[in-house]
Amino acid sequence: MEENRTISYVRSLERTIEIDHHYLEEAIEDFQEMCRIVSPDRIVPSGVIVDIRELYKNFQSRLTEIKAIQQLLKGKYRRLARRDPLQDKGILELGFIAKTTFSKFENNLKVIVEKQKVKEKEQALRASQREKILHWFHSRENQVMLLRNMRILKELIYQALPGKVVDERRSLAGARSLTLFLFRGDVPSLDSLQSQIRLREHDIIERHDEKELRGVLTHLREILPSEIEKLFHRLLERGGFSNLKCLLMPVQPEEELNTERMDLIERTLEEMKEGEVRTLSI
Repeated sequence: MEENRTISYVRSLERTIEIDHHYLEEAIEDFQEMCRIVSPDRIVPSGVIVDIRELYKNFQSRLTEIKAIQQLLKGKYRRLARRDPLQDKGILELGFIAKTTFSKFENNLKVIVEKQKVKEKEQALRASQREKILHWFHSRENQVMLLRNMRILKELIYQALPGKVVDERRSLAGARSLTLFLFRGDVPSLDSLQSQIRLREHDIIERHDEKELRGVLTHLREILPSEIEKLFHRLLERGGFSNLKCLLMPVQPEEELNTERMDLIERTLEEMKEGEVRTLSI
């Protein structure tokens, strides 16, 4: 009687291994397919990653259960247990496949995370650069207007060339740009200059402080920096403002901004002579 109960228990343990083995066989293809979805070249829903980890956890739980039962059968119940070498080999292979598949998944996930970190860093840098450009003005209203102008120019570039290559987009970007300008000098001259300047719809001007006047020109067509310099030279000469310094900085809405160059403004202005108009590339 006791022998029969022991045999029945051993068979139930063997049946548990069969059930776990069948589960692993049924789930391995879905597991591999889900892991293939996780690629650095794809946008992966976070839910898929959670599901993969949960499924692998279930795999490991089943394999641990099988291993524990096998040890028990090979030890205490060795005399009554039935050997199944093919099943043992199949379980080992499934465990290996699951492990290598999950390892590849984790490596791909690391690459995705690193790419995301780089992307976030680039976005933070662009945001920092944008803020630096926006702080060209003190007035929040002028900052918003400058941001809007940059956005409009960028949208116009992509709307005009929806299917064109990058080089063509860059070509058009050169035709649609901004020029930051700065006048430095004595208060009466700046007062007089400010009253004489006539702006177009998308241009901005602001009295930054007593001895500085700042603004931005928005270009919807291509214009060379030398043409802009001539324009400002004529403005200074016609108004008799030969004691003022004028610094120009072209800005391409499609390109990264070299904000380190913006930090050279003060040094550049110190080097300039009165009546000089100079272009500083940023």
